[in-house]
Amino acid sequence: MNILRVLCIGDVVGNIGCNFLRNKLPQLKKQKNINLVVANGENSSDGNGVTPASARFLFDSGVDVITSGNHAFRRKESYEYYDNEPFIIRPANFPSGTTPGKGSCIVDMVKYQVCVINLMGTMFMDTLDSPFRIVDDLLNKYKDCKIKIIDFHAETTSEKQALAYYLDGKVSAVFGTHTHTQTADECILNKGTGFITDVGMTGTIHSILGVKPELVIKKFVERMPVRFDLADGECRMDCIIFDIDEKSGKTISVERLRIL
Repeated sequence: MNILRVLCIGDVVGNIGCNFLRNKLPQLKKQKNINLVVANGENSSDGNGVTPASARFLFDSGVDVITSGNHAFRRKESYEYYDNEPFIIRPANFPSGTTPGKGSCIVDMVKYQVCVINLMGTMFMDTLDSPFRIVDDLLNKYKDCKIKIIDFHAETTSEKQALAYYLDGKVSAVFGTHTHTQTADECILNKGTGFITDVGMTGTIHSILGVKPELVIKKFVERMPVRFDLADGECRMDCIIFDIDEKSGKTISVERLRIL
């Protein structure tokens, strides 16, 4: 059995998260024999969003595909980059025709191709097209691609789990992003789809979603606008490895990691 090892990395937060990823990823790829790396980079620039510079930094650090989410278009300088760089994608359920970039990409692994799809939830998020409807269209478009990986950027555990069960047996793996909090429910669903509700975050450990805790607390207590500056200190990289059978496209094992 030939196995594709896919490493999926949780939301990379700011320069500190980018630098930590660069420090840890090359060794991890070698140690774990990783074939493909997908990372959510929508917060990779300080102050939210992704810029051409932060995306390029992640690519140069060993990331193969960058996914995003609700902060995808926070930085206007990224708009043209989304259109021109094939391996940075935004949620596919953003409006077509008026939104920069695309919601999926194909990675050529020589012997076969891997499809990576980015979707965003609609519960407590921006009002977008249904990810369930959009993903059906994409699965039909890429029906000849055996291996499909989905980053579902969503708020609620129920919506993430519902999409995973909806796609069980139709895609190779679904990993959730957005909450920056790693869940402990990694599994293989009944029909062979690997899943985790949220893979977590790459950024400062002692923080709230990568932000200085005192600033988030101030926001909750005073209910007034607060500038969210990123926290400094020791970091972690939350990630998950899906081992996928190249022939069937099904996940055969899952390993959740927290790299310190």
